[in-house]
Amino acid sequence: MATTLVEGSLPESDQVFKVESHGVDYIPLNERWAKPRDIGAMWAGASVQIEYFIYGAVLMTFGFNFAQALSLIILGNLSYFLLGLCSLQAPQTGTTVFAINRASYGPNGSRLISFFNWLTQIGFEVEGLILIVGAALVLEIKAGFTPGDPAKVIFVIGAVVIQAVLPFLGHATILKSLRALVIPFIILFAVMLGYAIPHATTHGVAHGADWQTYMEGLAFTIILSGLGWTECGNDYTRYCAPETSKRGIVGWVFLGTAVPEILIMTLGAAVGTFLVKVGTQSNAFIAFAHQSFIPPWFVDVFLIFCIVQLFAINSLDMYSSGVTLQAMGVKVKRSQAVIIDCVIALGVTMYAIFNTSFNTYLKDFVDVVIVWIAPWAAIFLVDWWMRRSRYVPAELQRTDKGGLYYRTGGIYWPAIIAQVVGMFAAISALSATFSLPHWLNEVTRHTADKFGYGSDFSVFMGMGVGALVYLVLAWRGVRAQSAEQDRMLSSSSASTD
Repeated sequence: MATTLVEGSLPESDQVFKVESHGVDYIPLNERWAKPRDIGAMWAGASVQIEYFIYGAVLMTFGFNFAQALSLIILGNLSYFLLGLCSLQAPQTGTTVFAINRASYGPNGSRLISFFNWLTQIGFEVEGLILIVGAALVLEIKAGFTPGDPAKVIFVIGAVVIQAVLPFLGHATILKSLRALVIPFIILFAVMLGYAIPHATTHGVAHGADWQTYMEGLAFTIILSGLGWTECGNDYTRYCAPETSKRGIVGWVFLGTAVPEILIMTLGAAVGTFLVKVGTQSNAFIAFAHQSFIPPWFVDVFLIFCIVQLFAINSLDMYSSGVTLQAMGVKVKRSQAVIIDCVIALGVTMYAIFNTSFNTYLKDFVDVVIVWIAPWAAIFLVDWWMRRSRYVPAELQRTDKGGLYYRTGGIYWPAIIAQVVGMFAAISALSATFSLPHWLNEVTRHTADKFGYGSDFSVFMGMGVGALVYLVLAWRGVRAQSAEQDRMLSSSSASTD
């Protein structure tokens, strides 16, 4: 039987600063080098960063006072337990999340969900690029220049080219880069905290927001924290050995994400109480060009580090986007998928830079992502639970008619039906930033108060309805398939021994 690597060593296929050779394919046991603390350190590098500072400031634009914002930040970041749970499948299966997803949706049914995720990852990439360009424009202003449209175009093109480097190299390089950025950003945010405390207030508005808006803010926070990363978790734990502690993975993921993000978002909310333009301007960084609470030299250092960190964060989105494209059935290498992403992200970012504000883009994007990802995460976890936390790794790699998970035409209809019904439930309870037809938004409209604002139960409706429908429709079929899985795994284990 193959053995795992000696701790601290890396396989030839996944070396730092070399192009990783693996994509959606199975990772052999003798190449499983990662430990839970490695995963936790990577997620810490993805969490101690500027986007969550901006999210905290944007949260204040909903009309919350500081106490309300703080409670939302804490509650919303508890969703990182979902990311931990959605990172537990890959050590046993040795593959990425949307290869695992073939078990619940069927190989062909999973292509549709993979497509949703591919678009979502590009959306997050564009968000990062908008912030990178915004920071570069502020640095240009502080240098004494007046940036015009040509500068924006040059910055977008340059950012797209640079952001391709880390995801092109792959898994080990991304992990090492993100770990290296944790300490510098902790120091920078600690310094900013020192400057912000004398200016921050305990209220963002006179009276605070009502409970309907509070639920909208909770949905916003949940999707931008743990729930919004659930579709990526297994892409990074697939280099962990099958016997890796599940508690260790969940614990390290939560420690590396929720704890720093609560602190960073709280700092952003505190700054948002007095520097309101961070959350309202088309360029989230423009407020730093004309402020008095931070020394100009520190703003320069801070923005430069922010740009570097945003490139590293975007590498996670591009990496997951690449393996998702492979899971859809597109015949490209993982490294080639990065180039495809860059071309698409370039076009979308150009449009976003010249046609919308960051605040508007972020809120619209969050609404769209909630609709599909809430039911999907619930269906994915329910399916895993019904299978007693096991799949047949070799069968997940099969997309042909004879595969265990092929079902009818490569589609498992109970999952598709649960997904569609769950999406309808999510959108019916969504307090959207854009107009929705009455028939599609009934829950929100029935909970509207006299001012016309509806409460947002989209996350809970999407997850709850998706899970319940799948449980009812798929119980017998999945349990029967689970028994077949056990027979195949036992046979495989016996032949190996």
